[in-house]
Amino acid sequence: MVALGAGIAALTGIGAGIGIGIATAKAVDATARQPEAQSKIMTLLLLGCALAEATAIYGLLVAILIIFVL
Repeated sequence: MVALGAGIAALTGIGAGIGIGIATAKAVDATARQPEAQSKIMTLLLLGCALAEATAIYGLLVAILIIFVL
């Protein structure tokens, strides 16, 4: 059961990867439509990617805690 719980917690990386991929695609599309707004788009993209990646790191941390504490 511990391995199952850790595996489920580690699946948060999939959601973060999908979210970052979608955000990158939308940012590229927005930059292609309005090249003059590239700096603002890039700033928002990096902020969003950082938040999505933090979610994946929290999931990894929970998975490691489940494995080593339980």
